[in-house]
Amino acid sequence: MFKNQQLYHQLFFRLILVLISIGLSMFLFSKDLLYTGLFVVFISVLLLSDIYFFTKNVLQFYDRTIAAILQNDFSSDFSKHKSSENYASLFNLYYKLKEKQHEQVSRDIIYRSILNNIETGIIILQKEAGEWNIFLMNDYFSKHFTVPKVSKWNYLKKQLPSLCEIIEEQNFQEMKSSLQIRVNKQDTQTFIIQTSATKTFNQEYYIILLDSIQKVVEKKEKEAWINLMKVISHELLNSLTPIRSLSQNLNELVQQETLSTEDLEDIKQSVATMHNRSNHLQEFVESYRKLAMLPSPKKEKTELSELVENCLKIMQPLLKNDKILVQNNIDFKRWVFVDKNQMEQVIINLLTNSMYALIDKEVKEITISSEIKEKRIYLIISDTGTGIESEIEDKIFLPFFTTRKDGAGIGLTLSKNIIEAHGGYLAFESNENQTKFTVCLLE
Repeated sequence: MFKNQQLYHQLFFRLILVLISIGLSMFLFSKDLLYTGLFVVFISVLLLSDIYFFTKNVLQFYDRTIAAILQNDFSSDFSKHKSSENYASLFNLYYKLKEKQHEQVSRDIIYRSILNNIETGIIILQKEAGEWNIFLMNDYFSKHFTVPKVSKWNYLKKQLPSLCEIIEEQNFQEMKSSLQIRVNKQDTQTFIIQTSATKTFNQEYYIILLDSIQKVVEKKEKEAWINLMKVISHELLNSLTPIRSLSQNLNELVQQETLSTEDLEDIKQSVATMHNRSNHLQEFVESYRKLAMLPSPKKEKTELSELVENCLKIMQPLLKNDKILVQNNIDFKRWVFVDKNQMEQVIINLLTNSMYALIDKEVKEITISSEIKEKRIYLIISDTGTGIESEIEDKIFLPFFTTRKDGAGIGLTLSKNIIEAHGGYLAFESNENQTKFTVCLLE
């Protein structure tokens, strides 16, 4: 504000000089000092001219600077004007906006870099003058669909008509569906499309995400195999490492000419340990074979409540021994087509897991319930145990993963495979004081 006042003072001082010179010239003319009066008039004209050019230069400079700001052109160099105090506020505004633009450009570069490194096809449309234009197309979309980075929707429509027609049929509304697209004259691929519309600062945007189902499945399969191999290698090393160490020790002992009583005792212990570890390996392989060679379910009409009661009778001695109260809240009869033996195995596995979770609890309760929704039957087994730690929630269905010392780590995996072979699914919910497993089956 102070700097602007200096500009006003300069202009005011010039106007005062003009008024004084005009008054002086009129006084001189009244005294018949013609030539002196004309000289003063000439001075007044020069002063008026100076005011005109001063005002013009100031206004033109402001106009050029504001025009550059409006056009986002921050390439101007004002170094020769920096000494002028008249434009200090304008320079301050200009350089602050310039810094803001640089920050925005930096953020845009980072955001675009992130989007370009995501293995999901992304297009962001922007509505301008009633027409959709392509605001952003990431590298994955362009490369996967062999589409150049066009800027107009109509250009994209020529490249991928099947995709664009589906979006236009939905009138650019939010949607989530699957569709098939033929890419570069190859076989058709199935994609999951998810779109969303948003409006900000009177600007409309439409975001399109495309994920290849094949890519998702391959990624999940790869992750599953990596996790499985970690578990298998861990189990194998747990047995092979001591066997190898003991065999080396035995080899050194048998190389001796004579064996002491202590050596014989070492040999006996080593052989016994190797035998135990070999048995463990055999059990491990048998467990893997059981998972890999799960027979197809032989479905028959089975009454659900009777199935649960049979399982409870089998488990009753163990439940009684651990002083666990079981509440069976299934109060209706419903028939399901399942493999009775396999389903008994699932229920027994879930009850066994609940029993293990209740070992250190004062209140030991297991609740069994069932409900019917949308032609599906849900069997729910919950307990008042310690719950599943969040760190291992994504591992509990992993083959051979277990937190129990005497566990093989295949119970939940086998149960999940059995339920999925029946066309259903196995899910769970857990907190600090409860774990709930839900078996979903078709009626």
